[in-house]
Amino acid sequence: MRRRGRAAASVLIAVVLAAGLAGCADDPLAAQYRSGDNKGYISGDFRVVEIPAADRAEPVDFHGTTETGAAVSSADYSGKVLVVNFWYAGCGPCRAEAKDLEKAYSELQGQKVAFLGINTADAPQSATAFADKYGVGYPSVMAADDGAVKLAFAERTPINATPTTLVLDGEGRVAARIIGQLPDASVLTALVRDTLGEL
Repeated sequence: MRRRGRAAASVLIAVVLAAGLAGCADDPLAAQYRSGDNKGYISGDFRVVEIPAADRAEPVDFHGTTETGAAVSSADYSGKVLVVNFWYAGCGPCRAEAKDLEKAYSELQGQKVAFLGINTADAPQSATAFADKYGVGYPSVMAADDGAVKLAFAERTPINATPTTLVLDGEGRVAARIIGQLPDASVLTALVRDTLGEL
């Protein structure tokens, strides 16, 4: 009888889980992701896509100004793997992933790798305050008032949520994309090292 009871309980749990997962399909955040509205972050909707070299789009050609007023462009990163993180200070997942991004940045120092943030909503002072608070050591392009920066990336790959992290290869092509909060620094470092192996 106990075995039958356990088997019935297992079946019941499986049915409840399946029903719960089916309910997720109607979740408004999931619908927002599919529609590409880009209204804000999508919590818990973490996706990783690696793109084989033969299937990559054209290089991303961009230029902008960092929070310190320095000019940057895609040409500055030629021949390097570039990690690009889309973020803004009021984004909870952006704050949560900052330590993992910085950990990956520190671990990859001294290699042909660079990191660049794309701040989509803030003034330079807010971006600087965020960097100071969370120990971010790499610069960010200020894109709140510069749609050209965001468009340059959006023409090459979907940017459906904030945060989104991209890995660009040595030619400036998108080699990998993480949509949503980075779950761990090791995920990003693995993607970067795969791309470094192509140089």
